[in-house]
Amino acid sequence: MPVAAAQSPRVTEENRKPGTVEWQLQHTRFDDAITMASYPLNRRVRSSVIEGYVSRTSYAAGERVDFMVSMKPAAKFVIDIYRMGYYGGTGGRHMQRLGPFAAEEEKIPMMTVERLRECNWPSRASLTIPKDWPSGVYLGKLTRDEWMGAQSYVVFVVKDRRPADLLFQVSDLTWQAYNKWPAKDSLYDDGTAEVWYTGPNVRVSFDRPYAKYCQVIDAPLSAGSGSFLLWEHPLAFWLEQHGYDVTYCSNIDMHLEPDLLKSAKVLLSVAHDEYWSRDMFNNIVRARDEGLSIAFLSGNAVNGEVVFYDSGVTGAPCRAYARRQPFRDERTLMGASTYGSGYGDWIVTRPEHWVYEGTSLKANDKIPAVIGWEFHGPPLGDQPGLEVVAEGPIFPPTRPARRPHDQRRHAATVYRCPKGNWVFNAGTIWWPEHLSCPPGHIPARTYMGPMGVNPHIQRITTNVLNRMLKDAPRRG
Repeated sequence: MPVAAAQSPRVTEENRKPGTVEWQLQHTRFDDAITMASYPLNRRVRSSVIEGYVSRTSYAAGERVDFMVSMKPAAKFVIDIYRMGYYGGTGGRHMQRLGPFAAEEEKIPMMTVERLRECNWPSRASLTIPKDWPSGVYLGKLTRDEWMGAQSYVVFVVKDRRPADLLFQVSDLTWQAYNKWPAKDSLYDDGTAEVWYTGPNVRVSFDRPYAKYCQVIDAPLSAGSGSFLLWEHPLAFWLEQHGYDVTYCSNIDMHLEPDLLKSAKVLLSVAHDEYWSRDMFNNIVRARDEGLSIAFLSGNAVNGEVVFYDSGVTGAPCRAYARRQPFRDERTLMGASTYGSGYGDWIVTRPEHWVYEGTSLKANDKIPAVIGWEFHGPPLGDQPGLEVVAEGPIFPPTRPARRPHDQRRHAATVYRCPKGNWVFNAGTIWWPEHLSCPPGHIPARTYMGPMGVNPHIQRITTNVLNRMLKDAPRRG
């Protein structure tokens, strides 16, 4: 069984505390808008019976979370706060119950010319983050205070500026890009009948609830959690199971608070990490050049450059954003280029490489259905010593090219930086789903999909993280 090179007393002690599977939603109810019936994944995305959002994406100890909640019909509700981790295999720990509080139906805001909807709902509850709450991803389970009361989530990160081995960056900019709340208002909707729009002049806001995720899989029991439960929880579950010293942050923290990067030895880009600002990119490149290792356990990462806007409701920074343009230089950081949907196997190219130590894998061995639903591949970066440790064909082999040189192949790469730190790029959204399967997890099977926990992927991940920590020029 893979283990961390040096286990963290903070993380291991936290995960010895009593866990519970009751962080999961049990009773959901969704609106069924007839006008959305033409496209199945657009149907039943909103839960107006109970829904909410929080005032920021991340908080430090001592900062206040405001919960904006709407209920139709008006009633009382409670909030159960859970920290997500391993906790004996349960996946979460109950931290606190708040309420009951009264709430009523709030208005859907009119959209702007760029289809932006910013809710101006009153705070129905608040919480000051206790000083003893560890960094992590927290779910607030909203429950109508009645028998079999309907439920949904809010989600936020508690960050910690202490030195740590790993910094887990949640992909919440991408969660918000696909958020269709209240019906068809994601970054991919321009008001026409087309399902996917990728042009300019559309904004999305964090001042609104997360609708049920509806891109490639129907997951009603994740309502309000963005896509953390779908793609990212398996990595958090696995890291904390094995005692890695990990703290957490929002994508937006990499834009607003890049000094967090100075406290870590390794940054983790997780699952579907599609949208970054140019400042995020520059901050992370600078940190890499100063000795930070980076593990892209993700696919389609660093694909779309965004521009941020302050909230039109509260004035808070980075509460809305728009798509600016595609990145064209992502391989200068990741070592490979980013692509949309495509599926394939992980095919070993260099079995003698240290990433495969202890796996017994041989050249051309395949680990099935690891690559998808979006991936990384050629053209590769020109970093000295860059190595391709896995490479193979993508299905379908042809589609409209994102670039004239779209080669439609997967490539996993690794290179060492001048200060001795490393950058590893797995090149697939599905990587975390081969590490663990927490309670409540719904594998993202589409055309093909991850075939469950795989010991080879676990060992490769262990090798990558432990080598990064062993060779870290930062001693923290």
